[in-house]
Amino acid sequence: QVQLVESGGGLVQAGGSLRLTCAASGRAFNMYAMGWFRQAPGKERECVSVISRNAGNTYYTDSVKGRFTISRDNAKNTVYLQMNSLKPEDTAVYYCAARATPSEARTFLRRSDYDYWGQGTQVTVSS
Repeated sequence: QVQLVESGGGLVQAGGSLRLTCAASGRAFNMYAMGWFRQAPGKERECVSVISRNAGNTYYTDSVKGRFTISRDNAKNTVYLQMNSLKPEDTAVYYCAARATPSEARTFLRRSDYDYWGQGTQVTVSS
């Protein structure tokens, strides 16, 4: 089992940057594929970016490609989401998610793929 705590959200002007951090506690963080999801008011929770256990494979939803970067540090039990050139439409609660998998390279894109979730961190981008 793993517990996830997000941090780094806040209020930023359009064009600005934020770095989200997801700290995991528990055992064997390197056995989990990780993902960042977001949910805006009145909308479904969507997959933003995911990363495989060995960080060799990543995925980005089209709207954030070229602006967001996901990374992980297995020694620190942490996954990051660097968000640059933020836009008002990026405003949402951002959630970190984890899924144990025997595959070092596999990524998971669906909300239902993930077993563990953080409490979320609010990101607000003003125009």
